Amino acid sequence: IYDILSLMNKSYLDHAGRLDEQHPLSRFRSRFVIADDTVYLDGNSLGRLPGDTASYMNEVISHQWGTRLIRSWNEGWYTLSSRLTRLLSPLVGADPEELIFCDSTSVNLYKLIRAGLKLNAGRRKVVSDDLNFPTDLYIIQGILKDIDSGHELHLAHSKDGITLPEQQLRELIDEDTALVVLSHTAFKSGSLYDMQQINAIAHQRGALVLWDLSHSVGALPVHLSDTGSDFAVGCSYKYLNGGPGAPAFLYCARSLQEMVSSPIWGWFGEAHPFDFQLSYTPAEGMRKFLAGTPPVLSLAPLECSLKLFQEAGIETIRSVSLSLSEYLISLVTELLEPRGISIGSPLDSASRGSHITLRHREAYRICRSLLEPKDTRFPMVIPDFREPDNIRLGITPLYTTYREICTAVLRTAEIIDRKDYEQWDNARHGVT
Repeated sequence: IYDILSLMNKSYLDHAGRLDEQHPLSRFRSRFVIADDTVYLDGNSLGRLPGDTASYMNEVISHQWGTRLIRSWNEGWYTLSSRLTRLLSPLVGADPEELIFCDSTSVNLYKLIRAGLKLNAGRRKVVSDDLNFPTDLYIIQGILKDIDSGHELHLAHSKDGITLPEQQLRELIDEDTALVVLSHTAFKSGSLYDMQQINAIAHQRGALVLWDLSHSVGALPVHLSDTGSDFAVGCSYKYLNGGPGAPAFLYCARSLQEMVSSPIWGWFGEAHPFDFQLSYTPAEGMRKFLAGTPPVLSLAPLECSLKLFQEAGIETIRSVSLSLSEYLISLVTELLEPRGISIGSPLDSASRGSHITLRHREAYRICRSLLEPKDTRFPMVIPDFREPDNIRLGITPLYTTYREICTAVLRTAEIIDRKDYEQWDNARHGVT
């Protein structure tokens, strides 16, 4: 599939191939299902399927469910949610007893926002920013409308739509602030907050902080305990490769666990669920945040994917991510900026997560052209589009190669030069 590209850009692709020969994590690429030569740069939205997952899930379905039936609850299912936290804990820098897998990111946000507001009762401000993921803001808005007790949401505003407004946060967080809710890595630009600094600012004023780690976990080291973090949530279907809609996780610092309660009382969060008492007594520790029956078939794939991270090491993953990202930025600067593309992510690697955003007025139609090449001899490149003019390229070091990055940049240049994007209209697909 690289024949046409090779004729036109052989030196770039040869150089990328030499870099791939030195790729420290190259052995992991074969551990994922890669069915064709599609260039996949959307693992920051949905991670690839690990190769062991299908066979393991067949065992879960055929044997654990099919043969062992309900006996499997006492043979591993009942402890699955908490067991997975031992594999997650090194990735987020927290004790396993401060983590639990359950529900979705949105539901876990709801639990912890309600818990934080109750813990800081009497304060009326919730602070966030306009680069936060919309779900986070929707959950806050819904809660504040529901409790109707004079709370207000205050947003810090990014001046350029790329970098995070830390100075504005300093000004917004005050003695009336109950809770600060932020995405550690901004979903559009990849801009990265200094977690320790924000925690310190909030704590000096008596506020609590809730971090959304959805675009960080599995891509870079997170240090929840060392930075004095209070609460966190995150999804597992992006960099963690848990599969579409895989359950999320939540974190509550050990020092806060006995002071907070979950607003959703369900039987799996009860101290003795199989006593079937009619009055609720919350379980101790993180299990209180469970509600309904854990979704075993959705949780099980994480046993395979999280073991890959244990083997690779998150520090190595971050190192490779930065190398791949810097390579991408250098190609964009050389080949795409002269064609009207600008970089919509911080250039300082310490201030950036693991995706790079490109900006162009025809971003949506360029994405369509990458996904559906006019000439079928060209490879398909899968990025994703974010309104209004953002092309996101996800760097997932366990399987992304330098050659893939090079191909994506060369294809983008070709599309712009030939104006291939003009064949598409601007009507958005349901999922972009």
